[in-house]
Amino acid sequence: MTAPVTGTVRRRLTVRGTVQGVGFRPYVHRLATDLALAGFVSNTASGVLIEVEGPPDGVDRFCDLLTRHLPPLAAVTGVGREDLPATGATGPFTIRPTDHAPGRTQLPPDTATCADCLRELADPADRRHRHPFITCTHCGPRFTITTALPYDRAVTTMAGFPMCPACAREYTDPADRRFHAQPVACPGCGPRLRLIPADGSGLRPARDADALTAARALLAAGRIVAVKGLGGYHLACDATDTRAVTTLRARKERGGKAFAVMCPDLATVARIADPTDGERAALTGPRRPIVLLRRRTRPDGLRLSDAVCPGSPHVGVLLPYTPVHTLLFGLPGDPPGPRVLVMTSGNRSGEPIVTDDDEALTRLAGLADAWLTHDRPIASPCDDSLLRVRSDGTEQVLRRSRGHVPRPVPLPVPVRPALAMGGDLKNALCVGDGDHAWFGPHIGDMGDLTTLRAAQRAEEHLLRLTGVTPALVAADRHPGYHSTGLARRRAARLPEPRPVLVQHHHAHIASAMAEHGLDGTTPVIGVAFDGTGYGDDGTVWGGEILLADYTGHRRFARLTPAPLPGGDAGVANPCRLALARLWAAGLPWDAALPPVAACTPQELSVLRRQLERNLACVPTSSMGRLFDAVSSLAGVCHRAGYEAQAALELEATATLAWDEDEAAYPFGLTDGPGLLDCDPAPMLRELLADQRHGTPAPVLAARFHRGVARAVARICRRARAATGLTTVVLSGGVFANGLLEEECTALLAGDGFTVLRHGEVPPTDGGLALGQLVVAAHEPPGGRRV
Repeated sequence: MTAPVTGTVRRRLTVRGTVQGVGFRPYVHRLATDLALAGFVSNTASGVLIEVEGPPDGVDRFCDLLTRHLPPLAAVTGVGREDLPATGATGPFTIRPTDHAPGRTQLPPDTATCADCLRELADPADRRHRHPFITCTHCGPRFTITTALPYDRAVTTMAGFPMCPACAREYTDPADRRFHAQPVACPGCGPRLRLIPADGSGLRPARDADALTAARALLAAGRIVAVKGLGGYHLACDATDTRAVTTLRARKERGGKAFAVMCPDLATVARIADPTDGERAALTGPRRPIVLLRRRTRPDGLRLSDAVCPGSPHVGVLLPYTPVHTLLFGLPGDPPGPRVLVMTSGNRSGEPIVTDDDEALTRLAGLADAWLTHDRPIASPCDDSLLRVRSDGTEQVLRRSRGHVPRPVPLPVPVRPALAMGGDLKNALCVGDGDHAWFGPHIGDMGDLTTLRAAQRAEEHLLRLTGVTPALVAADRHPGYHSTGLARRRAARLPEPRPVLVQHHHAHIASAMAEHGLDGTTPVIGVAFDGTGYGDDGTVWGGEILLADYTGHRRFARLTPAPLPGGDAGVANPCRLALARLWAAGLPWDAALPPVAACTPQELSVLRRQLERNLACVPTSSMGRLFDAVSSLAGVCHRAGYEAQAALELEATATLAWDEDEAAYPFGLTDGPGLLDCDPAPMLRELLADQRHGTPAPVLAARFHRGVARAVARICRRARAATGLTTVVLSGGVFANGLLEEECTALLAGDGFTVLRHGEVPPTDGGLALGQLVVAAHEPPGGRRV
């Protein structure tokens, strides 16, 4: 019904998007009041409901301005409008209590402390001076404190902290920055800090400001402190103190894997790294991720311990994103402490991040010398996000968690209500319904019972916050994956009791297609490079060029397979992978070769017999394993202490010669039965010849990277000639390698291809669940594989 044009009109607006917990209702109240309109605004389970009444030009003006100057954290995805009969209302515009009817809205992610709160934190005249939990509608925790929707204090972990009269006045004042800021509190009514020393440490417990002072002193003295953050605990130590960093590395059984570090400000960042403008923007934005930066070759009087990121030209850096972090570094006049802190996830190797306070005291015992904790519970674990900024200024998210979750990913095709389990490495769940998908936080590797339980809790929390009731479950096709077993058990309780099992590399390509809004009506040339994925033929895939859409895929080309001695257990020994590649290529194991020298005589003998008799040698076309093999052949890494170590160190080595040498090793292309084989044998022969002539490892590594990129471009040209397809998608964990991704992109774009790369969705298995979700949506009944 359309209201007649009279002196007064009334209009209802239903606003969808991230519009709760972000100051949207006070914003609407101010706008309507400024325009002298009557009516109300209210949260609902589906978003925000507004009714405005007044002169036609005033109501039109309100509708025109509504989405123009949104609060910083708000994001509007749609506005429905309906004209209503005027009621004659003349009273002031009001904010009504939340409507708890069923529906769905979007909760904002946790956000770094805003500039206004930081100013108050440092102002001795402000009543929240040095308050470790200062927040407002523009910043602070959301996802990690919320247990259900609609977003109100009663369904957050702040429900146990009754507001004092002063906080209650701010909370109920539409003109105040803290109006309906659910985490609002002050030193008199909010959470409190405690420092708990380890048993037998001889240290004294402390509370509140004394706890921060004591924690800073412990860090300055080389101790390790477990610090409770938004989505879990960190383990912190002085990043310039080699003894402290080495101790933390040993206690956590970290091997040589790099640590991230936190700096108090950009000025300090500039003393240890050389950030670009894009990297500075990423560091200081509201998400506050870990950003991979190139280390300064000549530190400005502030030198990180070599034990922070051994063998890497990059360092992961983040800035403080909670008031506790800011106070831990200290305000003006505080006793000095470390200027750079290692901030690594509070867990033992292979376990999920710790969130529960009692668990922290037990699971982190032996790792931490003290705990800086507080009494605000964490509703869901949420690790730090990780990204790199490309040379063109675009971002590639490598771990999508805090600051992103639970922001939805818009889908180009509608999906049935579904849950996708992801894979066993870098696990992150994803749920979808209609035209949106929601990732859960980063869980990690599904290798033990604690991680499986963490995944189940993350699923329950995500479903509560999104309102999705899954009708089906999707998972990886690997029969031995823990995530696939979990999917089978989960699906057994649903109307469709069998999961949709999606081929690993098809899911990778579909994930990137969905992120870029492709509707799937035209297939793409999908380049899926990673370490491992269960292939359609039961072998280990990982160097695949697929012709794919959402309904299916065809293998157009592959890396020529080679034996994987020992299966997954052999991955920890790149020297063995190198020798297996040489064996497959018919090349001798000369005694002077680095991988031969790295093996014991007995190891060489057993490996040779294993290959000759094909014992425990699964064929693999994995590009990730080829990177491992070449890393050993170049003398870079022979034994891997953590996932992708050999490949990461090979990329780091290649950067040293990237601008000095533009040669590329050749790959052969041979037509096999129904597909193209990309043969690394010619590359291996030239690499060995260069090595015999004394070519340094950085040049060998750079020529290999360029050789892979040129092989990709050649295969894509062949695919275009055969099919007419012109869009190439790059996905899989190997494309976290910045050198390879950017070289492939440059060559393909120069050849006239449209190149799609991951941005907000990780190229690793952390983005796999999105691809599973959209493929499952296109799976015909009866087409599922169990």
